[in-house]
Amino acid sequence: MSRTILLAGGGTAGHVFPALAVGRALTEADPDIEVVFVGVADRLEARLVPEAGFELVTIEAVSIPRKPSPRLLRVPGALRAGVRACRQLITERHAVAAVTFGGYVSFPLDRAAFREQLPLVIHEQNSVPGLTNKVAARWSDRIALTFPGSAARFSRSERCVVTGNPVRRDVLELDRASRREQARQQFDLDPDLPTVLVFGGSQGARSINRALVEAHGRWQAREVQFLHAAGSGGYTAATRGWEQARGDHPDAPPVRLVEFIDDMAGAYAAADLVVCRAGATSIAELTVLGLPSVLVPYPHATADHQRENAAALARSGGAVVIDDEDLTGEALVAAIGPLLDDPDRYAAMARGARAFGRPDAAEGVARLVLDLVKEGPSS
Repeated sequence: MSRTILLAGGGTAGHVFPALAVGRALTEADPDIEVVFVGVADRLEARLVPEAGFELVTIEAVSIPRKPSPRLLRVPGALRAGVRACRQLITERHAVAAVTFGGYVSFPLDRAAFREQLPLVIHEQNSVPGLTNKVAARWSDRIALTFPGSAARFSRSERCVVTGNPVRRDVLELDRASRREQARQQFDLDPDLPTVLVFGGSQGARSINRALVEAHGRWQAREVQFLHAAGSGGYTAATRGWEQARGDHPDAPPVRLVEFIDDMAGAYAAADLVVCRAGATSIAELTVLGLPSVLVPYPHATADHQRENAAALARSGGAVVIDDEDLTGEALVAAIGPLLDDPDRYAAMARGARAFGRPDAAEGVARLVLDLVKEGPSS
């Protein structure tokens, strides 16, 4: 007889991808487990969850505005409706546990699990917990962490377990060395040049885009090439910037500009070094692959959590960190250049990144859940 476990992790890729990885780990660990996702119809999970082969049940949920606005009036009603729908789902599916990954989409299931006394595991991707997880931690039976230092930020630290951040399978199973040549051909890159992958998320990162263009004439004949994903919000400006930069510096390193990269596993295979923000998902993917990085924390992240994410990886030796306010073309060259010039330092950073990674994170979270199913909820 199948047993249903409910998962909620929506809104952003940083929530959806870890949730999908845990969903797969649960079904692989126990073929009698049926995983059902809870989400919102107009968010990323509405596409990614069905594509991954899981059922998605949509509920009403709205985020709390950071500033007073008419949308704030919708929050209480939507919350009650979402909790009511989740309680009904728990009853109808005879659910045996719930797993949530933060964000406002998770809160109705968190609360419903508490009201129904359903075993609950929450996963915190970032070094600084988000508001939803800080509240839900009061009711949860286990709190799965990416960063060891996060435990002190929860009132029930004895329920915290460091699992790492689950990574999507195509990245986790990537053999970079064997796929490198094909991946560079895929992105129209020179197969023999050291390659730096630069991205800032689906919308892009204006400061990273600007600094990379600004650096174009500063590489001093280094053998290097760039794969630059400028993002939908920055692609037009980056296109204009690169046209000007190439005209001013025709002998500078080649750059392949794209708006967005669907095949991130392929991009990682093509890369020797990555420049990006310090989101938890990016850090998890870089570290399971042992890819050195230059991290530029997003300065407006909630509770400045990206700065702490980046600092944790830098302490392990796997990354160099540049604050967004300090990011210039000159600073970018100063960070990347020594890694291209010093194979020993590069190798040490690769080891530091891999030591930080947790390729078994999804299985670790799944074990917490399945153990709770056997035990029942804590008091």
